Amino acid sequence: VKNAVIVPVGSKGGFIPKKLPVPAGREAVQEEGIACYRTFVRGMLDLTDNLVGGQVVPPPQVVRHDGDDPYLVVAADKGTATFSDIANALAEEYGFWLGDAFASGGSQGYDHKGMAITARGGWESVKRHFRELGIDCQSADFTAVGIGDMGGDVFGNAMLLSRHIRLVAAFNHMHVFIDPNPDAAAAFAERQRLFALPRSTWGDFDRSVLSAGGGIYPRSAKSIPLSPEAREALAVDAEAPTPNELIALILKAPVDLLWNGGIGTYVKSRRESHADVGDRANDAVRIDGGELRCRIVGEGGNLGFTQLGRIEYAARGGRVNTDAIDNSGGVDCSDHEVNIKVLLNEAVAGGDMTGKQRNRLLEEMAEEVAELVLRNNYLQTQALSVAASQASSMLEVHARLIRRLERDGELDREIEFLPGAEELVERLAANGRLFTPELAVLIAYVKIGLFQRLLASALPDEPFAANELRAYFPSALRERHADSMPSHRLAREIVGTAVANEMVNRCGMTFAFRLGEETGADDADIARAYLVAREVYGMRETWEAIEALDGRVGAEVQISMLQETRKLVERAARWLLRNRPRPLDIARDIAHFAAGVAALREGLRDVVAASSRSAIDGAADRFVERGVPEGLAVEVASCDDLLSALAVVEVAAGAAIPVETAASVYFELGEKLDLHWLRDRIAALPRDNRWQALSRAALRDDLYAQLSGLALDTLRLDAGEAAAADRVDAWLRRNRIPVARCRQIVGDLMNAGSTDFTMLSVAMGEIRTLRHAD
Repeated sequence: VKNAVIVPVGSKGGFIPKKLPVPAGREAVQEEGIACYRTFVRGMLDLTDNLVGGQVVPPPQVVRHDGDDPYLVVAADKGTATFSDIANALAEEYGFWLGDAFASGGSQGYDHKGMAITARGGWESVKRHFRELGIDCQSADFTAVGIGDMGGDVFGNAMLLSRHIRLVAAFNHMHVFIDPNPDAAAAFAERQRLFALPRSTWGDFDRSVLSAGGGIYPRSAKSIPLSPEAREALAVDAEAPTPNELIALILKAPVDLLWNGGIGTYVKSRRESHADVGDRANDAVRIDGGELRCRIVGEGGNLGFTQLGRIEYAARGGRVNTDAIDNSGGVDCSDHEVNIKVLLNEAVAGGDMTGKQRNRLLEEMAEEVAELVLRNNYLQTQALSVAASQASSMLEVHARLIRRLERDGELDREIEFLPGAEELVERLAANGRLFTPELAVLIAYVKIGLFQRLLASALPDEPFAANELRAYFPSALRERHADSMPSHRLAREIVGTAVANEMVNRCGMTFAFRLGEETGADDADIARAYLVAREVYGMRETWEAIEALDGRVGAEVQISMLQETRKLVERAARWLLRNRPRPLDIARDIAHFAAGVAALREGLRDVVAASSRSAIDGAADRFVERGVPEGLAVEVASCDDLLSALAVVEVAAGAAIPVETAASVYFELGEKLDLHWLRDRIAALPRDNRWQALSRAALRDDLYAQLSGLALDTLRLDAGEAAAADRVDAWLRRNRIPVARCRQIVGDLMNAGSTDFTMLSVAMGEIRTLRHAD
């Protein structure tokens, strides 16, 4: 804190401000800073819960207003190695249960700059943005401007993540860098040299590498002469702007990427004053989001934009997430480090390994830890892309979700700059949507709330949760320490976090909310239904196959495929919640359905009705034409019919017959009664509000239930070893009068041209009468 530090005094249960003198000389400043840091950490430890025998024990003489939470992790923003070691030494002195997992990093932790983890995490966002523009930024040159210098972790590492960066301009607190027409290869090599140079600045850049008209200028200059080449690259007319004016022009440059790897807030919205931003040091250079001309923003640094500035830029078509999304890699890496240390420290304490062995293992796992972190970055940005692709059609649902979060006291939309009720009505009327920065905020709140509710449930303690716990850790730990994982002190928190993250990343931020509305199930049972559906349908393999197409097919094709698979998982989860006893038993339900569903996946095309087969072939052909491998194309194209596999397995179990026989009768009956056509009409019903969505879901559930019941009725006829078609024909003849009436109603609908809820409800009423026929 610039001129003061808040020093906790645990024994008195309060805080006192302390004015710091400004010592003379760098060493004195460092010594004073370290002393203050020690005092601060001691105070935090005084105020922190401990764990004794697995029970939370609050410190004495401390008044607390929150609940028990023993998980405090300290991360120094600067001087991570030195300060983390100090904090960890104090934690061990206090006997704090986290030990040297108290402060991430340090001499026996992960070096974020060395791993380039924050920059690499942010680069996942950048690559996705480019991919959605049809550009592979790892193989094609692109232009960029940046905030920072090569000596910095986030900026320096990021500028080495692609050899095709053509950095046109950049600035930090000392210099302005201009390279109007850079040679990508030569500039990359020079940036690499600077990054390896201790305490480098832009002043160390080799001027001979700069293109014509380039230069490096001190920010202390009164003005900076711009060459014709520089003016062209920045698309400006100014010939000799001041350094501050030039920085504003750089921020407005018409380039592909603006990468923020620095400190300070440089972009606000036109609705905000500079005073609103609260960063006086950059008032003279700050611009509005609507003035940006770059195509993509990557936020490696914190607070480079105000949230309203992001929204303003996104509303004009700019591609941006939020800083919390883009630079989450460092935090995630610290989370993994802490949880790994907690696991291994128990092994060290138990004599199963030495401290040196632990440290060596930590080092060996560094790259795999990075891969786990980057996987989270990849999936979270993918979730945002899928959400953005449906943002217009889902706006009413998003509005309901925001209201629910507010009602439950989980969200203050004004603080988070989410649109108010009136603005949402206006956006709905204009076929508007939430913009990606708004979706990013909403996805965070959904994950937090879902995590808290899962943690309060029995889900993290159930046997299947052990699989999610193991998947969190690197393979070396899964192989050598799997038996110790269930006793990990934060096992429940890890499971809750992993399941909440995956559910939202894979099925969207409204998944649990909508299923709760439609079925009355709590979040824990919805999570169980998700996990069963994921395993039964083998979705992890399918999703990985879709993601392997990065750069081989258009991003819009992948998003379309992800939407189809997400729809299948969502509908399967809904079916499970409607048709299986609650609470769901994950292992039991997987065992019940997995083999039958797998068998039907292999031979689905052979048993579905002719109309469905034609629809599958058509959809698969369209995917293949756009570069998708045939097998994957057919699998995704089959998602609508694959949902029926759950019902078919139940029918087979009820009739005690093979799944293949039950499937043949199920689909044949649906074809003869045109129920698959009816299913498609129900799916096409509007869901512009909650009541339409509930009505649509009720009709769809009713249709599947009636078809399952009719299939069972058909199979229970005494037809000997008759083929499926013969069994269905026998049942139709036996019930010819009600069947004729039903066919007439459905035929009238097919000839009507368009259908609505009332018409389809009448048809469903006729189908229900078939269950009572004999």
